[in-house]
Amino acid sequence: MLGNRSFLNASELLGSGRGGLGAPEPDVGALVGGILLMATVLAGNALVCVSVAAERALQTPTNFFIVSLAVADLLLALLVLPLFVYSEYQGGVWALSTVLCDALMAMDVMLCTASIFNLCAISVDRFIAVSVPLNYSRQRLGRRQLVLIGTVWGLAFAVASPVLLGLNDVPGRNPAVCQLESRNYVVYSSVCSFFLPCPLMLILYCAMFRRLRTWEEARRAKLRRSMCPGAARRPSRPPQPWPRRRFPGPEPEGPGPPQTLPQALPSAGPPRKRAKITGRERKAMRVLPVVVGAFLVCWTPFFVVHVTRALCPACPMPRRLVSIVTWLGYVNSALNPVIYTIFNTEFRSFFRRVLGLLC
Repeated sequence: MLGNRSFLNASELLGSGRGGLGAPEPDVGALVGGILLMATVLAGNALVCVSVAAERALQTPTNFFIVSLAVADLLLALLVLPLFVYSEYQGGVWALSTVLCDALMAMDVMLCTASIFNLCAISVDRFIAVSVPLNYSRQRLGRRQLVLIGTVWGLAFAVASPVLLGLNDVPGRNPAVCQLESRNYVVYSSVCSFFLPCPLMLILYCAMFRRLRTWEEARRAKLRRSMCPGAARRPSRPPQPWPRRRFPGPEPEGPGPPQTLPQALPSAGPPRKRAKITGRERKAMRVLPVVVGAFLVCWTPFFVVHVTRALCPACPMPRRLVSIVTWLGYVNSALNPVIYTIFNTEFRSFFRRVLGLLC
């Protein structure tokens, strides 16, 4: 979140230029890198949204959450990254209005929170799918998915709303620095957006994949039994009748048609409903650990650095370190389409077709 990225004062920023005098020198590298990052985020995540909308094979419940995650990344590239890159190009000095700064802070907090909550929503939905699977996959986009996606964006807005309600309007605010003015809010938003949902998400993913592994082992064991020669011959033998007690009455003259007993077996009770996770869903779910791992690698340093700075204002925190961890967090928005391309064959084949048409 850009709003957490710096608590530097104006003199430190303005004195970082040549010889410590005047405005800081423009950072051309930040401008070039920012433009490349924005183009990559926009192109990759737009392609993800188009692929799910156009390719029927990709329209699975998991991928609809991935589209919601891609929308958050697209909005980040459109609303947050341009102003962040401009600020970095200016050497960290905010030269625009404080109203625009507050809007930037709110959008940054909301979109970062929405990304994390989307990953949590995927873990909740998949855990429900493998734990209570009787009515699973009757619709491609069911009510549960819509409710979870709406909840994600509602909670993300709620976490960011204090900024819109005037949190940053404090006396003596420095207009040259765009930041969250309340250190308590930095801690609060970091806990709500990262430190609470991430452990819950990891616990649900571990439980989900443990259940899927159990299913996979049971399915393979059943397949091995069905392919065993001894198991294949046993059903072909005529059923042996149970020992019968003699009752008065005429005895049947023959064993009767051999199909009588097998026809009576299905009437013993209704077929037992079993969990059903389609092959496409399993493919979509296999990419989730990579997406979550990349997210944690990119965003954990950011939240650790900024919570440390908020809780310990006297601790030295170089501006370069703050800038690096912020860039690392934003780079995550460009990584997800690359991950889908590498680990999901259906995404990869669609991306190749689209790039073939464009080239």
